[in-house]
Amino acid sequence: MLKIDMHTHILPAKLPRFAEKFGYGDFIYLDQREDGAADMIKGKDYFRTIQPNCWDEQIRIDEYKTNNTQVQVVCTIPVMFSYWAKPKDCLELSRFLNDHIAQVAENNPKNYVGLGTVPMQDANTAITELERIKELGLPGIQIGSNINDKNLSEEEFFPIFKACEELDLAIMVHPWEMLGMPSMKKYWLPWLVGMPAETSRAACSMIFGGVHERLPKLRVCYSHAGGAFIGTIGRIEHGFNCRPDLVAIDNPVNPREYLGNFWVDCITHDEKALKYIIDHVGSEKVCLGSDYPFPLGDLTIGEFIEKGDFDDSTKANIFHNSTIDWLKLDKSQFI
Repeated sequence: MLKIDMHTHILPAKLPRFAEKFGYGDFIYLDQREDGAADMIKGKDYFRTIQPNCWDEQIRIDEYKTNNTQVQVVCTIPVMFSYWAKPKDCLELSRFLNDHIAQVAENNPKNYVGLGTVPMQDANTAITELERIKELGLPGIQIGSNINDKNLSEEEFFPIFKACEELDLAIMVHPWEMLGMPSMKKYWLPWLVGMPAETSRAACSMIFGGVHERLPKLRVCYSHAGGAFIGTIGRIEHGFNCRPDLVAIDNPVNPREYLGNFWVDCITHDEKALKYIIDHVGSEKVCLGSDYPFPLGDLTIGEFIEKGDFDDSTKANIFHNSTIDWLKLDKSQFI
């Protein structure tokens, strides 16, 4: 069965020293190590160590074969978003990353599909790059769950979403700059607690802010199985019903009505949790995702689904149909 992993991250093997070029900022660069790995340096501080499978196209293809997976949808690592930068500088960085991703997809069309990144901090600049992303043949973009701590419901971002709908570009929302990071660094809590909360923040913002209502053709996928959103939909709906004066101020539609209108990936690491997600949004809205190559991801790429109690139709939806629908891909490209 064709398997398309729609949530993976990639970087170019080398990054320009953007901080030196622009004269400010914590732009990421790579410090190559003697053991073949590379240290990501954020400004002057160590961020994390990555292995060659974060940039080497063939290593990735070979590793995916061991999990019977052929296609990877690749996007940048969220720390690269750089929404804090001057828009023109973020645009230059975005173009560098987008050109690389487009080249990866062009080099290996049966193995790679790319998602771009744009300077979300400035709508006009972002839309300019969206138009170029369309020309590059990328089917969508990845964005952060907040933009400089502003919710995605802010009106300044609506023109970007509108342009995505008009250009027929899909969106993947990925958590970053998690809520409460400074006060809960111990125990890896920003990744274990903050990330699910961030994705729910994004989904609630886009629903309560009326983005989904105003742009019904906008194709959005929320990472990590929608974070905490679907698991707490009862509480979210109850809050909408009991305090409409606080919650329903921009959109009078019950948030539960949007279940099934957006996509999520399957990264739950748990069969029962995934069944709960499917019960709420349908398997046709659940995509295979791994977060490869990072350790918190599902690095066996859906093995728990293959071995789990799921019928063939559900597996086919998760493994490829949902992603093909979300990104409007041509299945024959990969056969």
